[in-house]
Amino acid sequence: MIFAAGLGTRLKPLTDSLPKALIPIAGKSLLEHVILKLKAAGFNEIIINVHHFPDQVIDFLQLKNNFDIRIEVSDERNMLLDTGGAVRKAAWFFDDGMPFLVHNVDILSNVDLNELYDQHLQSGSLATLVVSKRDTFRYLLFNEENRLYGWINEKTGETKPMGITDITQSNKLAFAGIQVLSPGVFDLMENLESKFPIMDFYLSLVQTQIIKGFVPLNFQMMDVGKLNVLEEAEEFVIKNP
Repeated sequence: MIFAAGLGTRLKPLTDSLPKALIPIAGKSLLEHVILKLKAAGFNEIIINVHHFPDQVIDFLQLKNNFDIRIEVSDERNMLLDTGGAVRKAAWFFDDGMPFLVHNVDILSNVDLNELYDQHLQSGSLATLVVSKRDTFRYLLFNEENRLYGWINEKTGETKPMGITDITQSNKLAFAGIQVLSPGVFDLMENLESKFPIMDFYLSLVQTQIIKGFVPLNFQMMDVGKLNVLEEAEEFVIKNP
């Protein structure tokens, strides 16, 4: 699944007339970069959620003949469902009982998606999140076995779950917008409201479910979320074809 429904407010004024997914980087849209990366890794069935200028995304896919693979659209034009709600709305698509990969449309990276997927299969965890050491003030907290147990905002001191005090032994890592989920998530989401963030969902389950971090070797990534990184993103794409 590709998360492509966001409003792209940090990319205004470009997103006043264009969905974030179709922002061009080095001659291809962000969406095309992600689709081609998924396709090169062997993924041949993709669902994309849409909300902001959805018809432009749909027209783009038709123009590209869906890149000669199965591509479906999860229509959120009536209401953005956040990341967790988006996954649950697309549950009908994931009907083979296999784990599935979810990729933010604005993330460019050199991660090996096959290695990520294989590690998820071997771990037997509910979800495997691509994470890395990155300067931020909001961190996911992992133990020595790379199992997620919490989250902290170091500016405010807020933690999830509440009550985490000693993080000196924690592996503090930042989420990179790429993850693999087991189909068991759908049963656990069943009684939640229609709109919810996936990370809060994970953090509510850390005491009962295994959620792992995946730290790629020599990892490089770019979050193409702001205007001031577009030029750097072009260079990144050229260096990481």
